[in-house]
Amino acid sequence: MDQTELYTLPNTNVQLLAPPPDLDFFDQQTIRLSRSVTPLEAWGIMTSRPSPVLKWAFRIRDFISSLFGVKKISGFSTASRNTVSVGQKLDFFLVEHVSNEVLSLSARDSHLDVLTCISRNGKELTITSSVKTHRAFGRIYMLPVAPAHKVIVRSFLRRLKKQCQ
Repeated sequence: MDQTELYTLPNTNVQLLAPPPDLDFFDQQTIRLSRSVTPLEAWGIMTSRPSPVLKWAFRIRDFISSLFGVKKISGFSTASRNTVSVGQKLDFFLVEHVSNEVLSLSARDSHLDVLTCISRNGKELTITSSVKTHRAFGRIYMLPVAPAHKVIVRSFLRRLKKQCQ
């Protein structure tokens, strides 16, 4: 995905795959922290200790998806990263944009394209996810993933708030 293909929400630093009406899934959740952290620091805190349930969910996802020719993602590593550059991988995501205010991560496969944008405005941190599906499998895939995604992000933000007290 080229940087030029990303869409920025007006009056924000939030990046999406496309304008919201053109997306098949859009989720945005914001939390106010007691201290400011960069998006990369937030990513590290949120993914450093994946829950056993999340690890199990990724295994199921990989098994079912592989039956439809979709590559395995294996979940989040616990490796800490102090720096990343555009074009590098962060777990199963490609780093599309990185700054002290925005971290945009994409994943593309035959069934969907996803962009997760972690942005901050002072002590406020927002996770925005946008998805464009492909083929019937992509649409079916999102039926359980959409509600699960919202719960996962909410739990990540709770962990972040607890760690940033």
